[in-house]
Amino acid sequence: MKAVTLATALVAALCPLHAAQAQSAKDFPTKPIQFIVTSPPGGSNDVFARGIAKKLSESLGKPVVVENKPGATGSIGNAFVANAAPDGHTIVMISSSYTTSAAIQTKLPYDPVKSFVGVAMIAKGPLILAVSPKLEVNTPGELIAIAKFKPGELNYATSGVGSINHFATELFAQSAGIKLTHVPYKGMGPAVSDLIAGHVQVLIASAPSMLAQVKGGKVKGLGVTTFVPSPIAPGLPALATTGAKGYEVELWWGVLAPAATPKDIVAKLNAEINKALATPEVREFLSREGAEPAPMPAEAFTALIASDIERWKRVAQTAGIKPEQ
Repeated sequence: MKAVTLATALVAALCPLHAAQAQSAKDFPTKPIQFIVTSPPGGSNDVFARGIAKKLSESLGKPVVVENKPGATGSIGNAFVANAAPDGHTIVMISSSYTTSAAIQTKLPYDPVKSFVGVAMIAKGPLILAVSPKLEVNTPGELIAIAKFKPGELNYATSGVGSINHFATELFAQSAGIKLTHVPYKGMGPAVSDLIAGHVQVLIASAPSMLAQVKGGKVKGLGVTTFVPSPIAPGLPALATTGAKGYEVELWWGVLAPAATPKDIVAKLNAEINKALATPEVREFLSREGAEPAPMPAEAFTALIASDIERWKRVAQTAGIKPEQ
């Protein structure tokens, strides 16, 4: 009797799993998809999520609703998705900052690798190294030379401790063999303003944050962080070729789903997103926002996240980057 009861219990426990697997092979999605953005409206994550949501709604035949859940450097929204049903109907937009934050945060309410599965990479783009117009340098080599001559005397701005531009600048300093002094700001706006005013001398920031200022002559653009020159910022050299040997940092944006989301649902979402990225409409949209489409298999994106977190942990250890208390 006990054996029958145990067998019945096991079957009952496995039924939801079998049902999810059976459903996943049929008509996904069966209801609207909740697309979480972990920052307020208006940022790049929000803009890209809304652009992709529109195309997914059209191709999947169900609404894809973007919902902003900002707070705690993204961990509130990420935790919401980590705890959601793993059925593909709740996904989250992340960017490179997800990995830099995970590299120094030890008390997140989820595991940044094990709690999620990569769905698709959306886009990638360079950061731009810019200097104050008051600093008498015009090339990366000249900046490196003056920083070596005056170690620690040049200040660099960031949008905050643990941000991607914080890590990118520290890695640049390590690669170039120089010492810069960190001045964190609460957001990119005031950081750019103080660079223009000459209160800080150096800033590595995204193309959307920096290109207009470079083109307008308000700051001097010296190079890009990608390993080769980028069409997003034509005319600027790759820093790896100008004194920062081996240096490479790319901004990227992508989509995660809860761990245990069926593989065929992940594959369907990946295929539909990659299909959208191939359209002229989306390519033009991303280009306006300072990025290029970056289609990638789901498994490769999952692996990239894990490797990036380990990479930034090493940079943090060398540079002494720790989370704000």
